[in-house]
Amino acid sequence: MNATATSSTQTVLLDSAGAVVLDLVEVINANRQYLSEIDGAIGDGDHGINMSKGFSLCGERLRGMQPPPTLGTAFDTLALTLMEGIGGSMGPLYGSFFQAWADRLDGQATLDAARFRAALDEAVQAVADIGGAQVGDKTLMDTLVPARDAFATALDAGADFSSALDALVEAARAGQQSTRDLRARIGRSARLGDRSIGVLDAGATSCLLLLEQLARSLQRLLVSPPATH
Repeated sequence: MNATATSSTQTVLLDSAGAVVLDLVEVINANRQYLSEIDGAIGDGDHGINMSKGFSLCGERLRGMQPPPTLGTAFDTLALTLMEGIGGSMGPLYGSFFQAWADRLDGQATLDAARFRAALDEAVQAVADIGGAQVGDKTLMDTLVPARDAFATALDAGADFSSALDALVEAARAGQQSTRDLRARIGRSARLGDRSIGVLDAGATSCLLLLEQLARSLQRLLVSPPATH
């Protein structure tokens, strides 16, 4: 984090933040095997492969852009690439999630805590609308909803942007871990009934990786406006 960043004035300059999405590409590719192993316990075992395929294609498109994309453009590219390039339910779910971010950031110069909160609210709602899952169903919603709520709670309690992102990550991790004890109630793994208990959900895990990386990347880019006298 920039050492001069303080309090609620912390912002990210969006024109120079497109590389944040390349960080998301990197974290998914680095965990490709891990995600597929988790998915293999109660699913098709291809979650890591499919996610890596879509994120890698997005990375290729972003690296070919001149000038480098803004964060909003990078999210838009990621959303469209995932909708086109990932099979099953994850393409539409993550595509809708990142499209909500792109829509919220379109035409904006900076991202502050309030705008992040609004974007995250809309992104979580987009996933809920298209997937129909709720907390407790053993899906990525078990990571997303606690993370969203923790960020909002931290801001309402007076936390700055960076500290609220820390709260988001902590809640996302707890949510992901909670899926180990849940019985799948939606998706293909639901057919396993009680046999789905005892393992992590792959979608909740990829969601944790993405939220954690998003938070850490944004924290590195936080700046404060120059003091006025």
